This record gives sequence, structure tokens and C-alpha cells, in this order.
Amino acid sequence: MDNMPANLWIAACAHRLQQQWHTVDPLDLEDVARDLWRDERLRAMPPEEAAVDWLKPLYEAGN
Repeated sequence: MDNMPANLWIAACAHRLQQQWHTVDPLDLEDVARDLWRDERLRAMPPEEAAVDWLKPLYEAGN
């Protein structure tokens, strides 16, 4: 997804994170998404997929 502008990728990723964490400040989620974008492996994924991949350990811990 290197062809997607960083600001759009970050916004889409933050939106997906907010679907998981409704009570977290959206600006904080943008900061998290920005950190995820800095990770080359995650940045290569679609933003929603990157968010899910990053959240995977949380899902697995809950099971």
C-alpha cells in the first residue's frame, strides 16, 4: 500500500482501530496508526488489515 498517501492510510487505520476501542480518543488512535504506518511490514498492507494484524495478539489473549 505504499502508493496510498500516508494521511489516508493513517486515517483508515485509525478508523479501524476505533471500531475496536470506542472509548479511546480519536487523536490517540491516529498516533497509534501513525506508529503502525512507520512499520514497513504493516505499511505494505491495506490499513484495515494492518490494524487487524496489530490487534491480533489482543484477540488471541481474550480467547
